[in-house]
Amino acid sequence: MRPLEALAKVCDDVRAGEPEEGVLGVQPALVAAPSSVAEAAEVMRVAAEQGLSVVPRGAETRLDWGTPPRGCDLLVDTHRLDRLVEHASGDLVATAEAGLPLETLAGLLAEKGQRLSLDVPLPGSTVGGTIASGAAGPLRTLFGTPRNLVIGLTVVRADGKIARSGGKVVKNVAGYDLGRLFSGSYGTLGLIVEATFRLHPVPAAAAWVTRRVSGPEEAHEAVQAVLHSPTAPSALEYIGPGTVAALLEGVPDGVAARAGQLVKLLGGDARVTEEAPDGWGLYPDGTTLIDVTAPPPSLRELIGLVDGLQHDVAMTWSGSGHGQIGLPSGMAAEEVAATLGALRDVLGRHKGGAVVRYAPQDVRSEIDPWGPVPALSLMRRVKDQFDPDHRLSPGRFVGGI
Repeated sequence: MRPLEALAKVCDDVRAGEPEEGVLGVQPALVAAPSSVAEAAEVMRVAAEQGLSVVPRGAETRLDWGTPPRGCDLLVDTHRLDRLVEHASGDLVATAEAGLPLETLAGLLAEKGQRLSLDVPLPGSTVGGTIASGAAGPLRTLFGTPRNLVIGLTVVRADGKIARSGGKVVKNVAGYDLGRLFSGSYGTLGLIVEATFRLHPVPAAAAWVTRRVSGPEEAHEAVQAVLHSPTAPSALEYIGPGTVAALLEGVPDGVAARAGQLVKLLGGDARVTEEAPDGWGLYPDGTTLIDVTAPPPSLRELIGLVDGLQHDVAMTWSGSGHGQIGLPSGMAAEEVAATLGALRDVLGRHKGGAVVRYAPQDVRSEIDPWGPVPALSLMRRVKDQFDPDHRLSPGRFVGGI
């Protein structure tokens, strides 16, 4: 039986792929959009029987991240898996399907005065795509990334069998921690279909304290002052060029007192606002986006390197030690490669690194987007266990995984 016919027997939304649906230029032969976990499992089972390579798709906000797949026989679209399965508000826990947009989830949780403390810079991002890419915004300073907030995960394995890990309560640690393993896996280990998150109450008040800084030294000193203060910011950002901003959340009186304390500590033109500063929580502009792991002690050197480039280069950095650098279209591929090498040299001294999330094709051909990965052999063994035939997002991840 032909793949299209076999898939049509288990899923009522199957069709041929279109050129514009290509994943970094690789056009899918077929597209299937299951409407339930059971249907998704059947789609994956048929794909295994037919020997089809499979690439998941959410809202396409990060489909251009990573490297092109070696093949894409089947694109599994999760947009019909869009339900809030359960919201146990008393336990501060919620379970959502993979295709649910985070904005929709936020609106539903807010009705009970709760939130998923995970802000994502790209509108429309889905639950599954956010976990698969490991994406997070400024709130990662206090609350972490998807791997820290997922307490349960349901996935469909390469053979079509459903696997579950974790549970519906925060202290449940039964089973293998799929949430941490699948976070940032780029669809190479299985199809994420449901996730259970720990939640937090929506804060009663919020304020930003912002100060302009001049040069790497002032930026470093301002960041260190915030990190070592008792003000406990929910988020801390350096927004290039020259802005340090901290988000304070809590009860109104407490936020006002902490904000005043932070203004005095930072000095200069530090001020309190009820609105986020320009650029807060956004990816920097540019045709090449580089994600950097840059511990706070490396910030001085990182800013110095970026400021010393001949082109206008945009940059953001979070107090968690992660950030993004946007390189403009005017940079030649050789210049991008040289900049990437310089970043890795600087950050490597601080046990950091740099990964290219997206770039034009001519740049991709000149660089190693991932850089050195000490755990690559272990990652390959994990891939072999979860996907022995290497059919899931083949080649999308580091080392050709």
